Amino acid sequence: MAITHVLAVAPVRDIEQSVAWYERLFGRPADLRPMPGLADWHLAVGGWLHVFQDPERAGATLVNFAVEDLDKETAALAQRGLVLGPVQPGAGGTARFAAIEDPDGNRVTLIENPAA
Repeated sequence: MAITHVLAVAPVRDIEQSVAWYERLFGRPADLRPMPGLADWHLAVGGWLHVFQDPERAGATLVNFAVEDLDKETAALAQRGLVLGPVQPGAGGTARFAAIEDPDGNRVTLIENPAA
């Protein structure tokens, strides 16, 4: 199998409310709105997040994003009105992570040094 992209999906109840929240999370509008009920953010080469209106599955997703500087991202999110939970140490003490939930309860975790 030759995989060219990884497309994570965050199912939500109210697409417009969720798009506004993810715009604050990423600090920019969606890259694409290809059809009603769907917004795409292209976050890295080959790595996208779909925010998709699907009330039956809303709130059941865990999405992890690797970041270079967790403290910097935490401060930037706070300026946009989003507050991460407490920073936790990862196994071995070199990785760190903190999480936040979108309006439906999908958990988004930022991880610094995920491979350490």
